[in-house]
Amino acid sequence: MKHLVHLVRLSIFCTPLLAHAADDFSFDLSAYAAPGPFELNGYAEVKYEHQRLDQDSPLYRLNFADSVRDTLDRTTAALELTGTYRSGGSRLSATWHGQQQHDDLADTGSGRFYELYLAHQADATTTVEVGKRALKWGKGYAWNPVGFIERPKDPVDPELSREGYLIAGADFIHTSGGDLHTVAFTPVLLPVSDEVNDDFGPERALNAAAKLYLLYRDVDIDLLWLSEGSRPGRAGLDFSANLAANLELHGEYAYIGAHEQTLLVAGSLVSRTIAARSWLLGLRYLTERDTTWIAEYYHDDRGYTQDEMEDFLRQVDGASTAALPQLRSIGQAGYTRPSAMQDYLYLRIAQKEPFDILYFNPALTAINNLNDGSWSLTPELLYTGITDFELRLRATLLGGGRLSEFGAKPNDSRIELRVRYSF
Repeated sequence: MKHLVHLVRLSIFCTPLLAHAADDFSFDLSAYAAPGPFELNGYAEVKYEHQRLDQDSPLYRLNFADSVRDTLDRTTAALELTGTYRSGGSRLSATWHGQQQHDDLADTGSGRFYELYLAHQADATTTVEVGKRALKWGKGYAWNPVGFIERPKDPVDPELSREGYLIAGADFIHTSGGDLHTVAFTPVLLPVSDEVNDDFGPERALNAAAKLYLLYRDVDIDLLWLSEGSRPGRAGLDFSANLAANLELHGEYAYIGAHEQTLLVAGSLVSRTIAARSWLLGLRYLTERDTTWIAEYYHDDRGYTQDEMEDFLRQVDGASTAALPQLRSIGQAGYTRPSAMQDYLYLRIAQKEPFDILYFNPALTAINNLNDGSWSLTPELLYTGITDFELRLRATLLGGGRLSEFGAKPNDSRIELRVRYSF
């Protein structure tokens, strides 16, 4: 603030001396004014995809029945708006996402609030929130085993925004000067009924969750918990620590006491209950040449084994056309969801402006299924040299045995061009 006052005084004192240079120099005090109570930003984008289909794959038959299509073109237009209104210690925030999709088979569209909540900061240590909120728990980049009350990420594009749930929560923060520098407690209530959060779990209940955050020296630690209710009860922890100025280690661990898994065995659905553990360990490294490396190992007991996945894919192979709709529904509930098996290795390499090419940022993402050896490889090119625009070109190549997770996908490659305008 002192610097601003000195600048104002200097401009007033020098005005007579610089009057003749008014066209070359001006000082706009309004540029330093506090922002207004209302903020609005967002983006509009158009994305085009071309997929080369694999007619010999089991999941091609599951999705396209007995057609002879060998390509699929898709165009998606999306609009996302985020607005915030502040008044005193209160804040009303909303994020609306809408999209329209057209491909060779159908036209679909949707629009919904991803977030719509009211937050009130009673004092410097206490904040209360009520409404639809997309909480982000965990330290992982591609996966979050401790994301107990959030929708899962897409490992291929983990930075996409996601829809939240209707909750009531609070943050209580305490800071001190010792090794334990910060303690924060976040309790959350998440109701599930036929009208509210009905996709969170099958049981209608008032679910309680909590996160205890600790900053001990230079290590971030979270202890997390979700009550038994619409989902089985679970507990977990995560951490993040800087091993060096350019090297970070992070991890997550979650324990679920009674996870119910549904298997398709010899044409019949079989349920089993297991105590499941899910965990992740990762590194983030930034080189002197501005290359970012992110590597993560992910394990989930709730995933299918190689034999279980192969058994499902064989049943799809041998099923009649009339049985495909039921198998498609079973697949969407488990077998064909992202990261449906137990062990994965994730690697992302991103280079900032190689060879001094301004605004150009290439990257390469690889996901390897360690259970069956199948893989996904995604190179991409990102250009941001046009004001407020982002152009992204990327391709995805899939490989593996015919009865492996990535090898069984209905397509074996995809190319995508996205043009995004941010405001």
